[in-house]
Amino acid sequence: QVQLVESGGGLVQPGGSLKLSCAASGISLRFNTAGWYRQAPGKERELVASINSGGFTYYRGSVKGRFMISRDSAKNTVYLQMNNLEPEDTAVYYCNCRGSSGSDIAWGQGTQVTVSS
Repeated sequence: QVQLVESGGGLVQPGGSLKLSCAASGISLRFNTAGWYRQAPGKERELVASINSGGFTYYRGSVKGRFMISRDSAKNTVYLQMNNLEPEDTAVYYCNCRGSSGSDIAWGQGTQVTVSS
């Protein structure tokens, strides 16, 4: 059974930092594409960052220079380091694993990130 479990969300003030973790079981993140998505109230889910099997990363424009995605293959875990957080980053963040065919393999349950003073 494939399972993704996120952790690390919470409440932070603008300008603060959080680090999200996504631990996988039943599948190797090293050989697939892992991504972080977010969904704010009333908005569609959007891709924030991803890392593929070759280690190539993608970031949406609004988080470039502030967020960093990384992978620890030994722990089968993907991280999202978020710095200089803005109120607009407030959302539920979801971890995703996608196979080489482009099909979704699994989603995590989501973790809430709230940026507010």
